[in-house]
This record gives sequence, C-alpha cells and structure tokens, in this order.
Amino acid sequence: MAKTSKSLSEVYRTVAVPSHATIFKRMFAFFGPAYLISVGYMDPGNWATDLEGGSRFGYKLIWVLLMSNAMAVILQVLSARLGIVTGRDLAQACRENYPRPVAYMLWILAEIAIVACDLAEVLGTVIGLNLLLKIPMMLGVCIAALDTFVFLAIQNFGVRRFELVILSLITAIGLCFVFEVAKSGPDWMEVFSGFAPTLPDGALYVAIGIIGATVMPHNLYLHSALVQSRAYDPSFEGKRQACRFNFVDSVLALNFAFIVNSAILVLAAATFFKHGVVVTELQQAHSLLSPLLGTALAGIAFAFALLCSGQASTLTGTLAGQIVMEGFLRFKIRPVLRRFVTRILAVGPAALTIAIAGEQGTYSLLILSQVILSLQLPFAVIPLIHFTGDKSSMGEFANSSIVKLLAWGVATIILVLNAKLVVDQINEWLHSVSDPMLIYGTVVPVCSALLILLLYISVKPFVHLPPRETIPAWKKLSHFIRADEDRLDLETPSYKKIGVALAFTDDDRKVLSHALPLARQHDAALCLFHVVEGAGGSIYGPDTFDNEAREDEAYLNKLAVALGHRGVDVEIFLGYGNVPGELVRLSEEQGIDALVMGGHGHRGISDIIFGSTVAPVRHRLNIPVLIVR
Repeated sequence: MAKTSKSLSEVYRTVAVPSHATIFKRMFAFFGPAYLISVGYMDPGNWATDLEGGSRFGYKLIWVLLMSNAMAVILQVLSARLGIVTGRDLAQACRENYPRPVAYMLWILAEIAIVACDLAEVLGTVIGLNLLLKIPMMLGVCIAALDTFVFLAIQNFGVRRFELVILSLITAIGLCFVFEVAKSGPDWMEVFSGFAPTLPDGALYVAIGIIGATVMPHNLYLHSALVQSRAYDPSFEGKRQACRFNFVDSVLALNFAFIVNSAILVLAAATFFKHGVVVTELQQAHSLLSPLLGTALAGIAFAFALLCSGQASTLTGTLAGQIVMEGFLRFKIRPVLRRFVTRILAVGPAALTIAIAGEQGTYSLLILSQVILSLQLPFAVIPLIHFTGDKSSMGEFANSSIVKLLAWGVATIILVLNAKLVVDQINEWLHSVSDPMLIYGTVVPVCSALLILLLYISVKPFVHLPPRETIPAWKKLSHFIRADEDRLDLETPSYKKIGVALAFTDDDRKVLSHALPLARQHDAALCLFHVVEGAGGSIYGPDTFDNEAREDEAYLNKLAVALGHRGVDVEIFLGYGNVPGELVRLSEEQGIDALVMGGHGHRGISDIIFGSTVAPVRHRLNIPVLIVR
C-alpha cells in the first residue's frame, strides 16, 4: 500500500525555486510541467484526427482546434491550481471526496483513458518505425512493447533532465512541421477563414475526435501532480506566485501544441484536400507527401516527427498511470511494472488489429482511441471544476464567477457533443443489427450506468444529507444489565500482547492512537505487523529484500523507537504476499490477545473487485479485533 500521501513522491518538491532571484529565474524554475502535458496534445492520436479533418474538410475545422486549445488551457490551469493550493492531485481529491465505489468507478474510467492514449502511442511508434526504417509492423509492436522501459531509465536522472528530453522531442516535431507547411504553400486567407465556426455534414465524429485528442483526461491528473515537483513557498503569497508562473507555463506550452496541431491540419488541407485525397491512414499520408510536395525530405520529416511523438507520449503516459493508481487506490507499485501492465493492454488491440485488418486498420483504431478519450473527459472535468471551486479547500484561490462560467461552459460543450455522438451511434447500431435487443441489452445499460455516475458526481457537492440517527448505546447493551442488581455483568479482559496492523497510509496515525492507550492500560507489549504486497514479496516471500521491503522494515523500526519512548515494549514483524492470510499467521504465531487494524471503508461489490482485509481476518481469529475507521 502507499506509504505516503505525496503525489509522485519520487520527485515531490525536488526542483528548487530561488526565492531572491530575478523574476525570470523564478519563472524558469516553474517551466516544465506544462511541456510534459503538451506532449499529450500532439501525440499520434492528434495526427490521425487532424489529418482526417484537414483532408476531408479542408481548413474548416481549424476553429475546433482553437476551441479545444482554449478549453485545454482553462482545464490545465485549474488542474495546476488544484495541485499547488491543496497539495493533492486530482486522483487523490476524488478518492477523498467521493464514496469508495464511486472513486473506484472513476479510477476504472481513468485507466481506460490511459490505455486508449497508450494505444495511440503504440500505433504511432509502430507506424513511425515502419515508415522510417521499414521495420515490419508486427516487429514494431514488439519493439513498442519494450522501448518504454528504456525511456523509464531517464526518470532516474531527475525531473529536470526528464523535462529536457521531452522538450527536445517536441522541438524536433515542431521543426519538422515548420518545414512541411513551408513546402505545402497553404492558402493563408482560407486558413484564417477556417476560424469561423462551421460544421460540415459528417464532421461531428471527427470534431469530437479532435476534442478528445486535444483535451485529454489523463493530463488533468498528471498536471495536478507534476506542479508539486517544485519546492515553492507554501505560504499564501508563495502559492499565488506558483499559480501565476504555472499559468504562463501552461499558456506557452499549450499554444505551441496548438501550432503543431494546426500545422498538421493545414498540411493535410493544402496537400490532400487540395488534390481531392481523403487520408484514411498515416502510411497513405507519408507515401503521398513526397510526390505532392516534390521532395523526399517531406516523407522523412513526417515519419521522424511521428516517431518522436510516439516516444514522447510514452514517457508521460507512465507518470499518468502511476498517479492515477496511487491516488485512487493508495496502492503503489514500481513504475516498470505499472508501465508493463498498461503497455500490454495497449499492445493487445494493436497487434490484433494489424493481424486481422492489416495496416489499414491502424488508422481507424487511432480515431477510435481519441473518441474514447473524449467520452472519458466529463468524468475528470466535472470533479476538477467542483474541487477548484470549493472555498473550504481552495480558500481565496477558489474559482471566481467568471472562471466558473468558463469552466462549466467547457464542460457543457463536451457533454453536448458526447451526448449527440452516443445517441447517433446507438441509433446507427440499432438500424444495422438484425436483433435490436442485442444493443438494448448491452450498450444501453452501460450508457445508462455511466449517465447515472455522471449525474451523481455533478450534483453530489450541491446535496448535503442530514446525519443518520443513531441508536443510543444504553439500548444496545440493555440485555447485559442484571435486573436484580442494576449493573452490567461483564468480565474484565487482560491483554499481554496487542497486535497492530499497519498499512503505511494516513490511517496508521488513527490505528496507533487507539493501540497505544490500550497497551498502557494493560501494560501490554505492541507487535507491529505489516505485509509487503509488491511483486517481490508475493513471489519470493521472506526471501525478498527489495527496495520496498527495506523501506517497510525501516519504517517499522522508526515507529518502534518512537513508541518505545512512550514507555511500551515494541516488536516488529513483516509478512509477505496475501494481506489477510499473513495478518492471521502473524497474529497466531505471536500469540497476541487483541488486534487493532484500520478499516478500508468499502463493502459489497467493492470487496469483490478490490478485495477485503477486515472480514477474513476477524472471521479467522478468535481474539478481539478493533477496527479503526
């Protein structure tokens, strides 16, 4: 389980912010997080939607890019402000403000969005390798499955060097498209006319794909964590300065992404739409660029930029997945293992599509991945707007009336476009299948459940239920009262050893607050238990001694010393693998008389999905178990 409430604890407050330097040096210290975010706004998924938009509709959808970029700036600034002011990322805020089942549903949706984004990155890398080095696509899938682990090593050199690598990759992408657009010779009057909002027939699907590719849900989680890598002054003035500098960082970085996306759409309009060619795959765009622009360098620059885009997006996807898992579940695993799981989930559909549909199917899969991202957006956007508008946690930094109006306007646009897309798609399926009950029995219930979830997170902050009435304690205990003596007939327990189950979360403080007075009252010794849940502990058991196990043991030793100063005897014990089983084993082996442990707070279907610790422990032990909530 997570041992800290810090978001991205490996880089938390590791970048120094000079307090007495010039304003430019202080601003430079804050530059970086938004450029990591901007990678997601120019990943291969954007290429697919921008190329199709430009080749099908010319310059007419540039306004969608501009609107999407404005929406992105608003939302990313709110995300950065949430992280700076509250010290919590968006995933942590969701976990703390919604009931566990709701938080877990939001986690699942966030994971789907990350896998969809990673799918686009895999396809971009595969196609880029194929175009640039003629590597077969199935071999490219294997390389894409492994290359991410090479780039993970860059994180070990610090967040600043990591940001420098990303900045180098997006600079290369920008330079490639400056060259491409210059060679294509667009009609600039037509380009500027494209900023007038129009939606040609058949453009809605592509427009929603553009929005999904531009405003990405996982970036909202990522930005709220990355800003906490700066060691800014936690005072009111320090937070205000950090918010101001991150605003500048976000505007500059996202406008650069807007320029790159516009360049892709303009290139497609000037090259393909002009010649009546509709691009249906990235390989087609690559093959046609060189003959239409009259230079072989056009195709090379396109392929190289695509490869850089896929690799840059891969790096930030790892961090987003880590933030989402740790924030929602308070469960921390090694970034390599986390990345392996995400990439396998993305590689599967990519390999299957290539095997069945060939190269032609990759483009449709790219477009689909971006539409999926767009459909996930409301489930990140609405909580973000609620949290940043909450004065109890944001104080004077809470959203002003104008910001609320703009933010809810963005959310409304996203909701309306998504609703129309879903309704149109369901109607299309109903008319295309032989048995409509197949759609009514599968798609409609899922959409209905998601709608209920969306309504809940939308209205929940506005609804305040009165506290439930409780039954007086004396009524519950009335059957223990002896009628003849008017007193309780109870036995006084005696404890010599008290077990304490620690999860290395914020709940440990509560657990120890109950265990320590109990030990003093009975003059009992405390046995501190913790179970190492990582891959090493699960596979190798007591033989493992990886970084996680060493940290766990060090943490227990520090607690033992601190509790010893409080006048109690303390022993520490580590278990490995299955938490309930190990807690039972340790309790029985040490012969404890009572066990104090924290309660997870979920039940029912959540226990089935995420597991339960309290229930199996208390049912298998024949000693008192105190559950601290």
